[in-house]
Amino acid sequence: MEITYASPSSLDLLRSSSPAASGSTMPVRPVKIIPLQHPDTASYGSPGGIGNSSFSFSSNSLFSGVREKIKRMTFVDWIDMFLPCCRWIRTYRWREYFQIDLMAGITVGIMLVPQAMSYAKLAGLDPIYGLYSGFVPIFIYAIFGSSRQLAIGPVALVSLLVSNVLSQIADSSDALYTELAILLALMVGILECIMGLLRLGWLIRFISHSVISGFTTASAIVIALSQAKYFLGYEIDRSSEIVPIMKSIIAGADQFSWPPFVMGSVILAIIQTMKFLGKSRKPLKFLRAMGPLTAVVLGTTFVKIYHPPTITLVGDIPQGIPGFSIPKSFQYAKSLIPTAFLITGVAILESVGIAKALAAKNGYELDSNQELFGLGVANIFGSFFSAYPSTGSFSRSAVNHESGAKTGLSGIITGIIMCCALLFLTPLFEYIPQCALAAIVISAVMSLVDYEEAIFLWRVDKKDFLLWTITTATTLFLGIEIGVLVGVGVSLAFVIHESANPHIAVLGRLPGTTVYRNIEQYPEAYTYNGIVIVRIDAPIYFANISYIKDRLREYEVVTDKSAKRGPEVERIYYVILELAPVTYIDSSAVQALKDLHHEYKSRDIQMAISNPNREVLLTLSKSGVVDLIGKEWYFVRVHDAVQVCLQHVQSVRESPKSSDPSCEGKPNFFQRILKQRAEDLLVSELESGNSTNKPSDSTHDDPQSEPLLSRRS
Repeated sequence: MEITYASPSSLDLLRSSSPAASGSTMPVRPVKIIPLQHPDTASYGSPGGIGNSSFSFSSNSLFSGVREKIKRMTFVDWIDMFLPCCRWIRTYRWREYFQIDLMAGITVGIMLVPQAMSYAKLAGLDPIYGLYSGFVPIFIYAIFGSSRQLAIGPVALVSLLVSNVLSQIADSSDALYTELAILLALMVGILECIMGLLRLGWLIRFISHSVISGFTTASAIVIALSQAKYFLGYEIDRSSEIVPIMKSIIAGADQFSWPPFVMGSVILAIIQTMKFLGKSRKPLKFLRAMGPLTAVVLGTTFVKIYHPPTITLVGDIPQGIPGFSIPKSFQYAKSLIPTAFLITGVAILESVGIAKALAAKNGYELDSNQELFGLGVANIFGSFFSAYPSTGSFSRSAVNHESGAKTGLSGIITGIIMCCALLFLTPLFEYIPQCALAAIVISAVMSLVDYEEAIFLWRVDKKDFLLWTITTATTLFLGIEIGVLVGVGVSLAFVIHESANPHIAVLGRLPGTTVYRNIEQYPEAYTYNGIVIVRIDAPIYFANISYIKDRLREYEVVTDKSAKRGPEVERIYYVILELAPVTYIDSSAVQALKDLHHEYKSRDIQMAISNPNREVLLTLSKSGVVDLIGKEWYFVRVHDAVQVCLQHVQSVRESPKSSDPSCEGKPNFFQRILKQRAEDLLVSELESGNSTNKPSDSTHDDPQSEPLLSRRS
């Protein structure tokens, strides 16, 4: 952009401060200003109002971008969008990938078989429904899912949610209980598909990581305690709150049986030891996946040999793959809607989160909305084959990734393992001890107790630590649903508070530069008498405009005199608003700016605007704020605004002195010319970035005579 040494404001300044106009004999030089390009409002749409035109402009941009994207899509792109599996099938390297995918699929399959039965028991279902949930959904997800390493199936947190809501409607021994669990899978799948198609996955961004961590920590504790009955040998109350569970455990202490407790503790210790060795020693990483299978084999072998009467077994499990059937009991669908939404939220948090992390590690792109759609289709088809809600698993996905899985073929192989288990191995599952399955669940959820996150939050951000504590406590003592609602509510309250109370900074000039920064962050930066420069670091809209106006009034009154430069004046004459960080301004904020301008005018204060973006400037122009304030008071840089304002302040200060004919000691004509040439030279060096660090001449040490240059100390 062309640089000029004159602007409308500087021309007016020269006229107003010339000897003919004011009688002053002070030397005045034109300031160097980059002209701001004002938008032509007619070219941006019909003048139908600020909100309408802005909406039309953004909508046109959005739809034009979508149209261009659709035009660029080829037939292959359309196939890849509807069937993401084609992306890796088309580029599959059989010699390099097949053996790795085969071993990863077998490893995860061996891990999933006992886990699926364990999680089904946690959900209050027969173990066979856990195997069903790890069968059909895996094959469907391999076709429609976009992640190549995510391992889906039953998980502990979703199983707890299913148990918590269904236990309030029916007894776990009733057929209705199973029908509702299958219906819930259908409802979750439909919700996930709708959110994926409408691209609503961004909604979950409003839930902070602190809420997620607190929720999973509390849920893990509740899950572990719910499995205590298989260790203790007696029944305890089913609840998602910690107090009833603890009361039930204490009340039944006289029924304690030591054989299941000893067996469960030994199996849990074996699983944890194998998990630790698999994580800490690379050659032994296969042990991590073998832990659950080892627990099942050891427990089953012990029971087959010794037949202990006090240890309960899984019992008879139907053999064969599930048949096709439509979910029933739709009359209960209304009561299941809140839980369906909650499980969908967990699916987004768990599955999409880990899928994106694994995609980044393996060097491919992942669309979170496509991922959500793939999970939804998997759950819908799963519900037709007697599966309860499935989602991505942290532990199995990590094992799949560590095993080197390259594509979704590893998931298909895992599904084949589950099919073989259903067809041939279910007679062996009859003798699996319940305490062994409970140990598998407890081992899996122990890693979800995120105490390290709490320590980190306490050290880094007390507000997030408070949010983590509130979510954890309410989930533990008031239940999962209330815990989630309270956590999300407090999280949104923090978001609203931050939005309604944005960060506002007073700017000062860094010595030797034309750069203006926050004076609290850079104490060496100095400000100018009669001028306050304010940067607003947020969009301006109805919720925060009152706060912004209050802060501007405060800055006008409360000023720090210690770092001031320039002419000595008693009050503020100019308020410069740096709007570079402001991405949006609404009609309420526009009206507030008009009111603020009139308020300033009544106190003889001029408002100046620096560096507004195109949309903000367009809104200000259409609303008449540009003409109200004056186009000459809009600038590209803060430094431009400061130059103009400073010369106005200088003329205000010296006008009384210049009118006094008896004033002595004025510099002669040649001294004024030499001083002006030196100022122009130094300002040109500063603005071009070629300023040297040589000490300034003694003639420029007076901040009143050289307000634009840094004072050397």
